[in-house]
Amino acid sequence: MESESVQPVQVVDPEVRAYVYSLITALGGSGSSDTGKYVLGDDALACLRDIKRWLKFYDEKANRMDVARCLAEANLVNRDLIPILALWGDDVQDDKYKSRISLACLELLVPLTWPLEVHSQMTVNHHRHTPYLQHSQVLYKRGILGHDTTAILRTIIRIALPSMTTPRADRSTRDEGILKLMLYLFRNLAIIAPSPHLATEGDEEEASKSATINAFQQQDVFALLLTMCSNMGEDFVFQDVVILEIIFHLVKGVDIKKLFMNDTQGTLAGASDLEVLLDKESHLKREYAKTAPTRHGRFGTMIWVKRDDEKVSTVSGQDVLKDDWTTMLKMDKTKRWNRPKYRKGNIDMSVNNFNLPSPLTPPATENLRTFVEEFLDSGFNPLFSHLRRAIEREADRVNESTPRQFFYVIAWFLEAERVRRSRQQEIRRQNKNHTRDIEPDSFELVAAVLNQETFIALNRHMQNCLDFKDWQDLNASMRCFTQILLTVQEMFHSNIAEDQDIAENILSRIFYEETTHDRILAILRGYEGQGFWYLDACTELAHVFLRLLEQYSKQNEHMQIRSRRRARRKQRKEAASNPTHPETQNDEESEAEDLAMEDATKTIVERSFDFQRFAAKFCTQKSVNTFLALAAYYRELNEEQLKRAHRFFYRVAFKQELSVLLFRVDIISLFYRMIKGPGGLDSTKPIFTEWEELTRQIIRKLIKKLEQRPELITEMLFSKINATVYYLEYGHEKQTVSESKPAAELELKPGVATTLDSRLGIVVAALCLEGKENLVQWLVKILDSAVNERRSWELEAEARQTGSSEELPANPPSIAVTPLDDACRIAMFKNGRLRLLMKLVGLERLGDEDTLGSSWIIPSSLPSKDLEETKKSIEKYHQHPPAEFDGLEPRDLLRRKREDTWTSSQERSSTMVDFGNDSEGEDDIDGVLFPPNLRTRTDTLDELKKKRLRRGRKSNEDGNDVDEEVLEARRLARQANALERQRKIKSSLYINASDEESDEEADREFFAREEERRRNQAKRIKQALLSGTAGDGGGAGNISTNKKSSSRGRKRKSTADYVKGGKRRRSDPLLIDSDDGDNTVDIDSPEDDHDEDGLMVTQETPSSPSESGSMSMTRPEQTSRNTTPPTSTEHNHIFGANDDDYFDNPFLFAGLVDKEKTKGDEERGDKNSEEDEPTKQFPRQRRILGGFIVDSDSESEVGG
Repeated sequence: MESESVQPVQVVDPEVRAYVYSLITALGGSGSSDTGKYVLGDDALACLRDIKRWLKFYDEKANRMDVARCLAEANLVNRDLIPILALWGDDVQDDKYKSRISLACLELLVPLTWPLEVHSQMTVNHHRHTPYLQHSQVLYKRGILGHDTTAILRTIIRIALPSMTTPRADRSTRDEGILKLMLYLFRNLAIIAPSPHLATEGDEEEASKSATINAFQQQDVFALLLTMCSNMGEDFVFQDVVILEIIFHLVKGVDIKKLFMNDTQGTLAGASDLEVLLDKESHLKREYAKTAPTRHGRFGTMIWVKRDDEKVSTVSGQDVLKDDWTTMLKMDKTKRWNRPKYRKGNIDMSVNNFNLPSPLTPPATENLRTFVEEFLDSGFNPLFSHLRRAIEREADRVNESTPRQFFYVIAWFLEAERVRRSRQQEIRRQNKNHTRDIEPDSFELVAAVLNQETFIALNRHMQNCLDFKDWQDLNASMRCFTQILLTVQEMFHSNIAEDQDIAENILSRIFYEETTHDRILAILRGYEGQGFWYLDACTELAHVFLRLLEQYSKQNEHMQIRSRRRARRKQRKEAASNPTHPETQNDEESEAEDLAMEDATKTIVERSFDFQRFAAKFCTQKSVNTFLALAAYYRELNEEQLKRAHRFFYRVAFKQELSVLLFRVDIISLFYRMIKGPGGLDSTKPIFTEWEELTRQIIRKLIKKLEQRPELITEMLFSKINATVYYLEYGHEKQTVSESKPAAELELKPGVATTLDSRLGIVVAALCLEGKENLVQWLVKILDSAVNERRSWELEAEARQTGSSEELPANPPSIAVTPLDDACRIAMFKNGRLRLLMKLVGLERLGDEDTLGSSWIIPSSLPSKDLEETKKSIEKYHQHPPAEFDGLEPRDLLRRKREDTWTSSQERSSTMVDFGNDSEGEDDIDGVLFPPNLRTRTDTLDELKKKRLRRGRKSNEDGNDVDEEVLEARRLARQANALERQRKIKSSLYINASDEESDEEADREFFAREEERRRNQAKRIKQALLSGTAGDGGGAGNISTNKKSSSRGRKRKSTADYVKGGKRRRSDPLLIDSDDGDNTVDIDSPEDDHDEDGLMVTQETPSSPSESGSMSMTRPEQTSRNTTPPTSTEHNHIFGANDDDYFDNPFLFAGLVDKEKTKGDEERGDKNSEEDEPTKQFPRQRRILGGFIVDSDSESEVGG
């Protein structure tokens, strides 16, 4: 039988292959040269352009990779393109033709090195060609980076150099395209890496990241990137996204701590890593030795294990013979469980995955460290400021992966800056005695990502990623947020005061928003198998955020946060509990509109922050599950990650005292396995001791709690809800008492109803329109029963009064209002219209507390006649409820009752004074003790305003403008004077008659002395009026007294003239004398003056009945015995009256005085007539100086 020949499978169309090969052959070669130098063909430029067209119109348009496969098989890049670029070396002069050839080669290199990724939309042709093309791209990269004779990357920079030197305003679209091609090639070279699934020819290090970094440093690519970054936004605009991609692929996965180590530290770190691996290996051997078979036990073993349910299990291996525990463990390991197939973990298979570590060689580490330091010093702020603005406005060049790369690179460089600063501080400490270079101490190098705009963009991106479940982007955002917090913390402990102030401001802005707190909580609680790196990022963020928030809240005890609450939901909740709420009237609104308004309308409330309350939100079962998932990787965790999990469990168990959350079988088993094994923590590590102590204390608490709560045995199998936690902790269920609020108090709009009947009609009609006729009927029955009971009581009272007229009739008892059922009882509490109707009827509520079930009564003051009229009115409107009143519905005539407001702004300002709290030590010794007294009306202020206006016009006419500094100084002086006057006030508003009622005996003695003085004074006045002389007797004493009185009279006249333009006194000033002349209070005498100013004691509002009698200005007894009677013509008509008539009728003298005062007022005009009228005295503000009350508002009366 003849065997059929096997035909090879054609992966590419033969015609396409033939045409592409013909173009490659015509391009040129090295066969015609004896030296092996590449020689271009006659139509090399046209061939390059034809190959470009084939790639574009066949592969891209048809979504195939046939042309790229043919070019890879022909090795176009390494055999043709790279030798062509090598012809244009550094020593070759610029040639226009060679420039075009080189640019054509660059246009081919970019699509041929474009990264290939595995995605869901790949066709069969893609799956066939992708592995071969990925392998070819590694060869392309190796050839470009490691050419023997020419620096290919420097040649590519030389191609784009004319476009770079052209000013940005003069660049054409072609120039921008050349720059983009150059940067895209560098990006492609940074991305291409040997695939672990494919065999690589030659040395893998030649195409690794270390080789890329070394080539970029040696061929000036890093210098180019630094130049473009430092001039970003000025000379370069559209290159920011591509440069970000290049930097991202260079730094992703690089260990920053190792990057900034010197050679010695790097060697020690490498040895330490090797030691760690050896320790792990020895630890595994020790664990295996515990259950390993003996040296001679090489025979197979199989045993049967009989379980409690009489079932038999088969277990093999000699290790099962050791003990029962080992047997059960081996049996558990051999059990099979059909585990449900969940969705695959969120693993990013693209080149943007930054979770995998990327080791570097020592030369690459040195070169990358140099680039990072120079980038931080010059290019960080311009690049990331420009990128943030491009991302915010969603520029066309921004793609889906740009935000992820943006935030990851920010996090990476922030950590690099912190590590660099720590290394510099170590060097300074080691070189204290040597001269050192001045290093920048401020954080201005990274200030572009520590502003409010970046925080807003970061929070918005985190929320979007959380909403759309974009876990990889959220991972990058969490890393960025964590590094920002750590950087701000280091700024806070900086030695520069400006950095400390900026750090405190940043922390206050971050912690001020409650939405940030809620977002961190949602991220921590929402972990559901997103991968280890996501788990590590979210737990680190929660740990750092909680720790910094705790420190900040301790330093700021009165910390405030801004809370956003959805107002629509709150209003709907209030409307559901309150039928009278306006929201209940909008039943026709759709639920969709309510939800839209709920998202759009939010109330912003500022409230105080309680850290303990916030920390309790972290200690929930979901948060415990997240950190438990982290602790389950304890074999792979480093010391920092183990410490993070330890601190969280310690906070839950001991700080928040919620150890019940940890009383679960899987948690206790994990803790025990971490300490006792098998496969536990390494006991030589310091963190092992902390975990051992934590586990011991938790198990001890568990044993005690089991003794107290035996039901905890069952609950250990399940997660704990809040009710279960409370019950297990305290032994009883949590008592929740809901306090319902009564309905809002309603009232009728003013002017809509003038009579009680019309008011009742409006409220009854509103209840009927609401469908509450049963409540109206119930109230009518209550009134009908009350009318009968009250009428029978009144008839009985009349009968008793007729029989015995001496006995007063007793008041009828109050009648209790009994609700019909529970619905009626709730309506009495929740229905505002029913409550208004009950109050209009006259019902009263017993007690001050208004709660559900409060008692209502019909008071005894309501007679049966009024109750019957009210009942008839309600029945009338209930049978025929009016549909409208004056064109308005009855419900529209009701409104919420408004609180009474102060009618006087002076009263409001005088009473709003903060007296502080004695227990808090807030007293200000120099502060204002009392509010200003109430002022009386005066025309002095109007006069001063007129004078001020006249002076202002005069100064404006003169053109002498007052300087702003002078005006400010005057204003400050006025404020200081006003404050000084207020400090002296002992307000009369807080002094009343009861303040002097403590000594009755002293009061009686005082009033007796005053009465005796009034009688003596009346006798002296009578003698003076009859004889025309004053004083107790003649002689020298009288003469001296008259002189003294005369001088005082002149003083009074001058003072009166001084205040002539102001408020006039209601009576002449009098001197207050005692029984003898020595006790006379001489106002002009400096020895007896109670204030530094010349004050005049005038009429005051009496504070007690006794003072009212003693201070009455219309009685003649108040005239001083040492005062000479007035002899001027101004008062002659008073003494022209009949003296006998005066003493027989003392009010006649008072009338004459009032008449004289009225005449004086008429002479002054009507300006002050309003002030001089004998009106009723009201409490008003008075000047208080030296303890005396001065009845004046004018500053002119107080001064010397």
